[in-house]
Parts: sequence; structure tokens; C-alpha cells
Amino acid sequence: MTIARLADVLAPPNEEGTRATVLRWCKQVGDTVVKDEPLVELETDKVTVEVPAPADGTLVEVLKEANDEVTPDEVLARLSLGVAAASASALAPARAARTAAPLSGASDARSHLSPSVRRLLAEHSLAAADVPGTGRDGRVTAQDVERQAGSAQSTAALPAVAQPAATRVPHSAVRRRVAEHMARSLIEAPHVTTLFEADLTRVLAHRARHAADYQSRGARLTLTAYFISACVRALQVQRDVNATFHADALELHANVNIGVGTALGNQGLIVPVIHRAEELDLFGLSQRLDQLVAAARAGKLRPEDVRGGTFTLSNHGVGGSLLAAPIIINQPQVAILGVGKVERRVCAVEVDGVESISVRSKCYLTLTIDHRALDAFQANAFLSWVVNALEQWPLDER
Repeated sequence: MTIARLADVLAPPNEEGTRATVLRWCKQVGDTVVKDEPLVELETDKVTVEVPAPADGTLVEVLKEANDEVTPDEVLARLSLGVAAASASALAPARAARTAAPLSGASDARSHLSPSVRRLLAEHSLAAADVPGTGRDGRVTAQDVERQAGSAQSTAALPAVAQPAATRVPHSAVRRRVAEHMARSLIEAPHVTTLFEADLTRVLAHRARHAADYQSRGARLTLTAYFISACVRALQVQRDVNATFHADALELHANVNIGVGTALGNQGLIVPVIHRAEELDLFGLSQRLDQLVAAARAGKLRPEDVRGGTFTLSNHGVGGSLLAAPIIINQPQVAILGVGKVERRVCAVEVDGVESISVRSKCYLTLTIDHRALDAFQANAFLSWVVNALEQWPLDER
């Protein structure tokens, strides 16, 4: 009898130590796989990562089920190299039955449902096949079940005394990690916020003049790109804001790697990073920002797209917010810029020594700092550089 050679399927390494959760298995025990074919999806607080098959073979053992937490280089499964599926199943019948077979009578779709979704389906007497899935690859989410249940209830006559039942929606891996990261940051770092106001008259004039040209060259010219560019200039001068705090020293980074907070609706927040932003002009920043935001919202960010940030920008004004303070610092960074909603405001202006009342497009800028690393002097100096860059923007710069 020939003994099959086995190969381990390992969780990918991660130098930042981010934990991951098994999202779903793309294959079941007994399935044949081809090298580099997606085998399992892992979800971290930042991205969804596909783990490919390390070789051709057959999946004979799964060691981590959906929703299990895993660590870097942990064994997730084992492949039998060059063995047919039937023979491979015979090597580990108990494990194959436990891992691959869904509950009796369940459909393939139901076998990929999370425990919380199965519970909600049972509570509302719904079948998975009757619920349109909006999750990744059409998976049914807890929100889908609640939506379908609410739709069904709205078409039926309800007793006058009926009251809506409270619903517990389990946190996603992204939401849990964001919660942990934010709480840890607030505990570790004393947060202090300084507030400035910026006049965007010249920025808006520049945008009106060049937006069509940028669009024709493949980039949307958004206000966020201007704020990033202004931060790049300020961080190159005020280098102690582009830093990491250590117990014995302040590490000043050589490159400006700016993270941009990107909302994912109810799923949480992610911060893709524009690396070496100091090497990009406004067009390059706009193009890279477009790519990262699109990838974030499509769930296609790579691990390297969310690593190595040295400073973060949160443009909360796109949702209508005028001011947010403090914005929690993205550790281990020492500062984060908040940008409020742009609105028309009446103000006093001076032109050639003559004061007058005018209407200008303005917004509030906040810088929240880790007071262990920075003081008000550095914070105010940094914001002064940012505001000056925005208010003196050269109209012909492309």
C-alpha cells in the first residue's frame, strides 16, 4: 500500500501580528485542488485574504472551521499530494464527515451560512434559498435575513399589540478588531485636539479648472486628494508628526505613508495606505486614492495596502459632519487629521489692506495628537502649514 505524501496549508505570515478568522472554505474534504487555486478565505480587521493551495492534490483534513481564529503560520488544513479524491477520503473518514458534510437535508448554500445566520433563519422560519444574499459571493448575511423577515411581516396583518422584538446581530471580525484597536488607542495615548479653519476658495477654483482634465486621464479630482497633498507638504517640514512613539524614543519616518479612513457602511472602517506619498503629485495622489477606495469597498485590498501607515486622515465631512473630536489615533501613529464638511460661510476678509464682508467656502480641520509624543506647539505648527498650503494653492498647478 502506498502512503500518500501530505502538505500543510498554512495561514499567511503577518509581521504586524493581526489576528484572522476563517471566513469560509472554498473547497471541502475530498475535493481535488490545483496549485494556487483559492482554498480558504481569512478575514482580518483590515482585509479578506485568500489562501491558495500550496500544491496539486486532494483536501483530506480541515483543522480550522469557519469563524475559528487563526494565527500566522498556523496549520489550517492538509493536502494529500497526487492521491485521488476517493482514496483521500478513505484516509480520514471521520474528519471528512465532520468537515465536508452539511447537516442532513441542508442545501450547499446553507452549509456556508454562519451560525448567527442559521439561528436567525430558524427564528423567522425562513429557508436560506428564499433570502437574496448580498454578502461576498452571494452569501446570506444576518442583515439579509432581517430584511427578508421584515418584508414578510409587512405583508401580513399584525395584531395591534404586537411589538418588534430586539435582535442581536453578532459583530463581524472587522467590527471586533476596530473596537479593540480604538479602545486600546484611547487607553494608551492621552488624546488632545486642536482646531483650525481653512478657506478652500483657491482649492475649489483649481478643482473647477482641472477636474475634467484629471477625469480624462483616469483620476477623479476629489477634495480629499488636496487634503492629502497638503498633509504631505506639512509632514515633510514637521517631521515629528510623521512618527511613532516608543518608550525610549520618537521614531521619525523617512517616508510619508498616509492612511485614509474609508467607511464600509455598517461593516466598519478600514484605512488603506498611500505609500511614499511624498513622491506623488496631485494627479498621482488622486489616482492612487481612487484605486484604494474602490478596492476597499469591493473587498479586494491586499494585506500590503493596509500596512505601514505613518499618518492618517479622516474626511468625516463627506457624511455631513462639521466637527469630530477627538478622532481616535490610529496606533502606533502619533496624530490624525480630521476634515469637516465644506460649507459657505460669511466672514471678514482683507484685500490690499481693505476689509470687507464676503462669503467663502470653509471647513474645520482638527489635529488630534498623542500628547506623550507631541505638544500644542507642534500640532499648531503642523495645522498652520496645512492651512497655508490649501489657502495659497497655485491655480495653474496640474
